[in-house]
Amino acid sequence: MLRAQTVVRIGGTLGLVLWMAGLCPADPGAKGRPNRLARETSPYLLLHAHNPVDWYPWGPEALEKAKRENKLIFLSIGYSSCYWCHVMERKVFENEDIARYMNEHFVCIKVDREERPEIDDVYMTALLVYQQATGSDAGGGWPLSMFLTPDAQPVAGGTYFPPEDKDGTYGFPTVMRKLTALWKDNHDQLVSNAKILTTETQRLMRPRLSLTPVKLTSEVAMEAGAAVLASVDPRYGGVDFRTSSPVGPKFPSPGKLALLQTLEAIGPSGPRGQALALTLDQMALGGLRDHLGGGFHRYSVDREWKVPHFEKMLYDQAQLLELYARGWEQQQNPLYRQVADEIFHFVMSELASPAGGFYAALDAETKGIEGAYYVWSAAEIEQVLGSADAKLFRAVYEVVDRPEFEHGNVLRMSRPLADWAAAFQMPLAELEERLAGMRRLLLAKRRERPALLRDDKILTAWNGLMIRGLAQAGRILQRPEYVSAAERAANFVLANLRTDDGRLLRTHTAGKASLAGYLEDYAFLIDGLLALHQATQQPQWLTAARKLQAEQDRLFGDGAVGGYYFTATDHGATLARIKTCYDSAIPAGNSVAARNLVALTRLTGEAGYRESAERTLKTFSGQIVEIPRSVTNLAIAMVEFAALAPASEQSETERAPKGIPTVGGAAAGVPEFEGIVLVSGEAVDDDGSVKKKKEVATAQACLSVDRLPAGGTCQILVRFKLEEGWHANANPPSAENYIPTTLTIESALGCKLLDAKYPKGKPFKMEDTPEPVSVYEGAVEFRGMIEIPAEAAGKVDEMEIKVKYQACNAKTCLAPKVVSLKGKIAVAGPGETVKQINAKHFPVTAAAPSDR
Repeated sequence: MLRAQTVVRIGGTLGLVLWMAGLCPADPGAKGRPNRLARETSPYLLLHAHNPVDWYPWGPEALEKAKRENKLIFLSIGYSSCYWCHVMERKVFENEDIARYMNEHFVCIKVDREERPEIDDVYMTALLVYQQATGSDAGGGWPLSMFLTPDAQPVAGGTYFPPEDKDGTYGFPTVMRKLTALWKDNHDQLVSNAKILTTETQRLMRPRLSLTPVKLTSEVAMEAGAAVLASVDPRYGGVDFRTSSPVGPKFPSPGKLALLQTLEAIGPSGPRGQALALTLDQMALGGLRDHLGGGFHRYSVDREWKVPHFEKMLYDQAQLLELYARGWEQQQNPLYRQVADEIFHFVMSELASPAGGFYAALDAETKGIEGAYYVWSAAEIEQVLGSADAKLFRAVYEVVDRPEFEHGNVLRMSRPLADWAAAFQMPLAELEERLAGMRRLLLAKRRERPALLRDDKILTAWNGLMIRGLAQAGRILQRPEYVSAAERAANFVLANLRTDDGRLLRTHTAGKASLAGYLEDYAFLIDGLLALHQATQQPQWLTAARKLQAEQDRLFGDGAVGGYYFTATDHGATLARIKTCYDSAIPAGNSVAARNLVALTRLTGEAGYRESAERTLKTFSGQIVEIPRSVTNLAIAMVEFAALAPASEQSETERAPKGIPTVGGAAAGVPEFEGIVLVSGEAVDDDGSVKKKKEVATAQACLSVDRLPAGGTCQILVRFKLEEGWHANANPPSAENYIPTTLTIESALGCKLLDAKYPKGKPFKMEDTPEPVSVYEGAVEFRGMIEIPAEAAGKVDEMEIKVKYQACNAKTCLAPKVVSLKGKIAVAGPGETVKQINAKHFPVTAAAPSDR
């Protein structure tokens, strides 16, 4: 994040607009006594271990203290290579006066977003909800600074906060004082607002119901590819380009480019190939690439790839390594092979641990100056190379006396070497050889500079990405040393990042592995192991992948509707349990899981893998149509699934046994429903009085599962039928004074109805209304999702489903009534399997949260 705007407004009583001021770099200064973070292993948390702030790591100790002392929580989330995280530490958290106020009035929690991605995801979403509620267009970023109630509900937040008021805007001390006053004087308002923010955050993060079937074909992926292609910058390459705001920043977005490469492999097209070549060329020539040390920086701050944000992340190297290897395979451009080789040598020299795993990142700053390690003055170039070679080097790499980047020249090329060879009337091979020698001299000189901070935690998920990248690139480029490095990393992770019973752990630092693994840790490592199997044909990698897949299914699988949750069933609770297919800088765990299942189907021929792949794709397939550029790895999975041979037999859901007894009444008329079927008994007036006469409306309901999944969700379908000649108001109604037909549930175990969907009504002209009204006639279906508390595991729920309606005919309207469907429904206990049933009634299940 290079610039930040933060808006804080609570219940209309406080409005603060904070613009980041220009900051002079500062030395960290003297460090005080260690705080609780000194016991952590995260390099990012250890950077704050000697702050005067009384930091806590996220966990029961901090949360219980906040409740016990009734204090607001200040939650700060960042990562070790985040430039503005370092600035806020130096300017704010090292300030004794600011720290003293923080310690007195808040419980202060520091989180490494790379160690605890679920906490970061939840509260980043909460920040965006908060900004939308307050009318801010500031956006998210890091450091993420959130104020929470003692029970961890979001109150207000922002990104970077400066240390003092400046230019009419509030600094961090003022923000804290105002929040402290509000907590004291407007406590109920703050708590009420926090509940609203929490509810909206949970709504956005829970899976949504999609009622539009999407066929699992490569044509759907082609449409996603067309959306990516339409967003390519026609002049400088890169995706997600908008002509309305052409100025940077610009990210490499390897997942989107990988989709174009995948589609190019199954049907080459001129526009796609041209867009790929333009983007790969421009990224390789520009300042995004480290022309001396190899590898790529995080992103470009401008449209032309001139000046990067200088941090280097393992996950970028992993994805770009495969991208350039496949680029060479498709286009035979020797530049792409050179770039891939440079990435490999950079990773092995800077990010490879002696034991075989790979470290997370290199920082962007030296002594508080971002990019200082990488940039050059014209005088430095001449001093190292001599005047003759310096003249040539300066021309090719655009080294000028007054660079546009304030700290020096970022090495970059405006045109390919072949053009320079022609300009200098020199054979291309000779020019390449001379420049290579110059780069070696400059790299040796650069290594004399103060070393960059390296985040030496080894993350399972990111190592999985790197294992895949090395295995795939090694196979494509015929580089056995790449594959050997991938094997060493796989052996390291499997030996050092698992518990005694085989569960994956998230992170390994200083000889210690900790934190339970997430979906992405399993999915990415499985992906890497399958790539290793493809490269080596060694069976042990497939065997290890299959064992991890079984463990992933058990811990993260949503047996009710398909797909996987981000956290395991026994992970610590946050505001929401995440289940998404949205790609960020790394691909979504669910899309990688789908691709893994397709690969396992192809390798083993087992129908169970195919069925799981199909269910996962159906769960999220609607997103490929709705937000195609945000789920490109899922689109790749769609292509790979479509390439499988046709299934030889029905899926398990289609073979599910029929005739399971119903509850709540007779099952007459519903033989096509499986499992527990709830059938309406007596209808009652809205005031609760029972009427014995024949009613004009009945209802039946079925679920998508044979038992409720504890801590998960399932779908419900309610079929509501009106007698001939009667109708009920649609939802939404035609006018405010009309009573809509509504679906609700009551649950003894606290199950909740989410995201109720109502069909569109039919126009009906009544004698006393000038315009037709929207009504339901005959049989209509309502759908929704039921959320089941985790603590309900192993119990039996007494559930009542209610359809409230007002029946009318051409002459009269009856009093509002409720059709009640009651029954007892079992909740799956630990280790019990939840099977999907009624498949033909739930052809498409949950979709991911909205794009951001």
